[in-house]
Amino acid sequence: MLITITLTISSLIIINLLLLKFSCNKTIKPEKVNKKPIVLKPEITISLNSSTLAPTGS
Repeated sequence: MLITITLTISSLIIINLLLLKFSCNKTIKPEKVNKKPIVLKPEITISLNSSTLAPTGS
């Protein structure tokens, strides 16, 4: 009885491992064309207005 259960479970584990090994999708990683980093240079000019604010009274 124990031998039958052990053999059954062992065979199921072996079948499961074989299915896992052969069913994995092998994806091909695309090669990177440009390996240089892209530098973004925004042309935003910030003008600082130092206007005096009115007192709020708080």
